[in-house]
Amino acid sequence: MDLKVVCALSITLVIALSTLAEGIAPPTKCQCKVVARERTNCGYPGISAAECKKIGCCFNASVPSVPWCYSPKPKKVKKMCPNNPYTRINCGHPGIKPWECTKKGCCFRAHPAGVPWCFYHRVMEE
Repeated sequence: MDLKVVCALSITLVIALSTLAEGIAPPTKCQCKVVARERTNCGYPGISAAECKKIGCCFNASVPSVPWCYSPKPKKVKKMCPNNPYTRINCGHPGIKPWECTKKGCCFRAHPAGVPWCFYHRVMEE
């Protein structure tokens, strides 16, 4: 391939990847609490704090000889059965038994009338 074509493709790829990365949510402070020796490199040599955070990584230059731009801990999530019966999303069918519902991995509460009794969990970030 011609050098000009390779350069043009490389520039296009960098622009496309940077555009995709802009939509990444920045990690939380809690996610960035990673022991220095357990950090996984997430950037490149000389990356700025702004660029590091822009690609969804953590940045901390206080410890020498370890990655300053590193991967965050994964977000912790837990499943919860919603308290408000009017926000339930149906997971079953009329007359479903409690054991059938829980076997599907859903919540079951046989009250109040007029709302689904077998319904999906909500995923909440911790």
